[in-house]
Amino acid sequence: MTRMVANEDLIFKDETYAIVGAAMEVHSALGPGFLEAVYADALAVELESRGIPFEREVRIDVTYKGRLLDHGYRADFVAFRQIILELKAIKSLSDLEKAQAINYLKATTQPLALLINFGASKLDWMRLVLT
Repeated sequence: MTRMVANEDLIFKDETYAIVGAAMEVHSALGPGFLEAVYADALAVELESRGIPFEREVRIDVTYKGRLLDHGYRADFVAFRQIILELKAIKSLSDLEKAQAINYLKATTQPLALLINFGASKLDWMRLVLT
């Protein structure tokens, strides 16, 4: 279950601000229309230039009844060792993309995912937290 919280109760507020600022810079420079991989490459450059620690293509294992499954996920980025970043380059975000990011949270102990869409005319993003 995801929930809405008051601004002062947001976890990783400063880190989120820094990440979204980097994503806004990428979107401002490139605009919509590129492939997701292009935005990922550009975001990596921008995060690095801002000193934001991150890893790319981070494996997310999935277990079932205590057993590791053969198939899992790959998060586009994990920033600050705790924030999953899932990038999209589509016209608009839907429940499908939101569910994907929520599944990443369910499969990990990470507390926060940011779903970032570069495909719209304006950067679209959301915070997802499991409760």
